Amino acid sequence: MGIRGKIIDYSRGNDLDGFFRLYRWQKKMPAGIVRDILTFFMSRSAHRHGGYIGPDALLKGRPSLPHGLHGIFISRYAQVGENCRIYQNVTIGEVDRCAPVIGDNCLIGAGAVLLGGIRIGSNVKIGAGAVICKDVPDGCTVVSQPARMIEKGMRDETGI
Repeated sequence: MGIRGKIIDYSRGNDLDGFFRLYRWQKKMPAGIVRDILTFFMSRSAHRHGGYIGPDALLKGRPSLPHGLHGIFISRYAQVGENCRIYQNVTIGEVDRCAPVIGDNCLIGAGAVLLGGIRIGSNVKIGAGAVICKDVPDGCTVVSQPARMIEKGMRDETGI
């Protein structure tokens, strides 16, 4: 990507390289003033991009954020696996200091809400607008509100 593309991404708030660089540095630092300063800058950067990722959230790898960090809230107690794709306005929230643990290769659709100390398995697809408060096993698709689980390989009434 050329300098023009980088400037456009930065002005839109889509340039998350600096944010994830701060995130990695902050995770490597022991507790102390340097870590606090990095946490401050990481929080300011996330705010600039229109989202929030808690300073103690555990992101294994770098999640794919097709729409940037716009409207995404990830609790400080959450764990997100590798190769996850998270769309805009997703909330991964906590209840009584317990937040979701999300497996690898998950897709979380726009506006989805995941709450509490639940486990989301690997290779799970969560549809847009779904509200999840219960565990989801590996390979399932969860859609609608109230959330309903579609088993892997199961067909719906339309035969699709």
